[in-house]
Amino acid sequence: MTEEYRRASHTLFSINLHICWVTKYRYKVLKGDIGHRTKELVRRICNEERVEILSGAIASDHVHILVSINPSTNISTLVKYLKDKTSRKLQMEYPELKKRYWGQHFWARGYFVCSTGNVTTKMIQEYIKHHFEGEVGKDAFNVQEP
Repeated sequence: MTEEYRRASHTLFSINLHICWVTKYRYKVLKGDIGHRTKELVRRICNEERVEILSGAIASDHVHILVSINPSTNISTLVKYLKDKTSRKLQMEYPELKKRYWGQHFWARGYFVCSTGNVTTKMIQEYIKHHFEGEVGKDAFNVQEP
C-alpha cells in the first residue's frame, strides 16, 4: 500500500485531484499543434510545481488532469499558474489565438476540482469513530483518555 503514497520531508501523503478547466467561450482551439503545445506546457508547469500528473486529456475546448500534489501545494495557486502561464505562452506563440481572444484571457473563469482516493469519507469517519476501542461518545471528535 505504501507504493501509493509519496514522500516529502517528514511527510507521507496521497493527495490526488481531478482538475478541469475550459477555454473562454468554449472555443474549440486546443487541436493539433496548439493541443500538443498545451500538453507540453501543462507538463512543464506541473514539474516546476512538484506536481505529478497521473493522467490527462486535452479536448478541443477543455483540459482534464489527474494529479498528485504535495500537502504544501495550494490548489487555487496551482490552477492560476497553469491557466496564466499557458494562456500567455499560447497567445505569444500562436498569432491566430491572439486575434481570436484580442489579447484577453484564453481560459474561461473558474475551474473544477475534486479530490480522489481509495477510501471514502464514510470509511475514514468509521475508522476515526472506532479508533479507540471501547470508547463510547456522541461527539465526532474524540480524545483518548488515559
